[in-house]
Amino acid sequence: MIAIGCENISVSYGTDIVLDNITFSLNEGERLGIVGVNGAGKTTLLRFLSGEKEPDNGKVFISKNLSIGVLKQHVGYESEKSVYDELVSSFSVPNTSDINIIEATKGEYISRIKGFLKNLGFNEDQTFKIPVSSLSGGQKTRIALTALLLKNNDILMLDEPTNHLDISSLFWLEEYLRNNGKTVIIISHDRYFLDKVTTKTLEIENCKAKIYNGNYSFYAEQKKKNREIQEKHYKNQQKEIIRIENYIAQQRQWNRERNIIAAESREKQLAKMVKEEKPMALPEKIKVKFSSAGRSGDDVLSVRNISKSYGDKTLFSDVSFEINYHDRAFLFGENGCGKSTLIKIIAGRITPDKGVIDCGYNVIPGYYDQENQDLNPENTVMDELWGVNENSSPREIRSILAKFLFIGDDCFKFVSTLSGGERARLTLAKLIMSKNNFLILDEPTNHLDINSREALENALLEYDGTILAVSHDRYFMNKLSTRMLVFNAVEKGKIFDYKGTYSEFNDYKAKYLIDNITKTEDKTETASKNEYLRKKEEASAKRKFEHKIQVSKREVERIEKRLEEINEESSGEAARDHKRYLELYEEKEDLESKLLELYEFLEECLEF
Repeated sequence: MIAIGCENISVSYGTDIVLDNITFSLNEGERLGIVGVNGAGKTTLLRFLSGEKEPDNGKVFISKNLSIGVLKQHVGYESEKSVYDELVSSFSVPNTSDINIIEATKGEYISRIKGFLKNLGFNEDQTFKIPVSSLSGGQKTRIALTALLLKNNDILMLDEPTNHLDISSLFWLEEYLRNNGKTVIIISHDRYFLDKVTTKTLEIENCKAKIYNGNYSFYAEQKKKNREIQEKHYKNQQKEIIRIENYIAQQRQWNRERNIIAAESREKQLAKMVKEEKPMALPEKIKVKFSSAGRSGDDVLSVRNISKSYGDKTLFSDVSFEINYHDRAFLFGENGCGKSTLIKIIAGRITPDKGVIDCGYNVIPGYYDQENQDLNPENTVMDELWGVNENSSPREIRSILAKFLFIGDDCFKFVSTLSGGERARLTLAKLIMSKNNFLILDEPTNHLDINSREALENALLEYDGTILAVSHDRYFMNKLSTRMLVFNAVEKGKIFDYKGTYSEFNDYKAKYLIDNITKTEDKTETASKNEYLRKKEEASAKRKFEHKIQVSKREVERIEKRLEEINEESSGEAARDHKRYLELYEEKEDLESKLLELYEFLEECLEF
């Protein structure tokens, strides 16, 4: 049953088209990821779907009696209520005078609030005492997410829900969204999260939208294949058109009656030809290439007995490790464990309580600050980059800025007016101009869209230097990491040094470590809860199996019908058109192969 959909949604701002005839629908329980570059119109579309705004054209339809809950990117909580009191208002008060029912409901409130907040990174003191207005922006977003999930809406619309979540909270949210049976629409640049949660992907590109029946990785692979096929068909048809046009020109040049007839015949053929569309240009990507400042020595960094406390809270103590040439090491752990503090100490921005930091021979470090505090808000974009190297010409500066998508008047914007994504791109441009051989990166993918993240990943993979980074982007970490420096994995306040990728560390952790940070399952679960989850998984698997059977049956009908059409066309007009006959023959072979696979699958289902 369709839960939500839209038909021909369009919107423009002045002469600029933002969304053009967007049409799709979701069945109940499906989970959609919306992807696209920054500025593509993802949040705008979500506002239409939620009813917050009306499109210029088109309509949104929602199944009767289904409720919608929305998480926005920016939350403006200013309430003086405690976190607990604020969240209690998320529940519906029972319409009864029975004190027993009210007390039972209150107990349920407290239990659920505690459970949700714990899973999203809050402790009990914060649950009951701290006023909402005193929380950080990230904490307010997590409170808004908690409030939304407690309301138990039928359709959840989440705009960047993974912002400000640490790894353990991400794992929990992934499992919750996968298993609660709700219809979910998610805007996110977190590819790992999208892969784990979504069952469909809607890409917004060049104002149009296309839906793919799979998660992010499926979409990325399918899009690549589709584009290759489209480009091949377009190029082949263009060659055929040129061949026919040359034939027509030649026949007209000979100018005999039979030549004229032949030329006119080919002209009719051209007129009837269904033209392949030329693939539209892909959105511009940033062009990142890190130039190293020459090779450093093998010993790049020595961290010895570093400790840091704030008041009575000790973040870490006696931390020691070495970074060697060409390591790509990631500091990893929960929010608040001290990752960014340690990396700021290494970058010379914070002084440790004790310990020593030494860089090796010919090491030239460069630091990327996740808050982009090294930018002067009173500078223009061009002036900010010029400050890195005053000997550069205006042409050289503008050339570099163009690689980071600052084109034309963008170069003269004031830093104070830039978006988060623009500030991140400008900070990266400054880092590249600095020419370092040791990059110290604090959450470098924050504010970057997926295209920019991929460009940064590829540049760092090719970088002939050493990297030490902090990141919550698991996709980014897994692609780059050669070493994981994990906080609190074995002992609180200490770092566990694992030589390997993020995925390899997770496998190692599951086999050998008692992990205090990111448990993918609760070790204290009761037997009854385990049994409940087992039955739920079995029921879900059964539903998916039955759905696959129905989809396969419909696909068999479609293919059989198409094969009949191909046979009919092949024995008719196509019999006189060699090119078309070959196309039909290839399509028929492909369909018959698919049909055979479907028959085998359905036979196995009957045996099962």
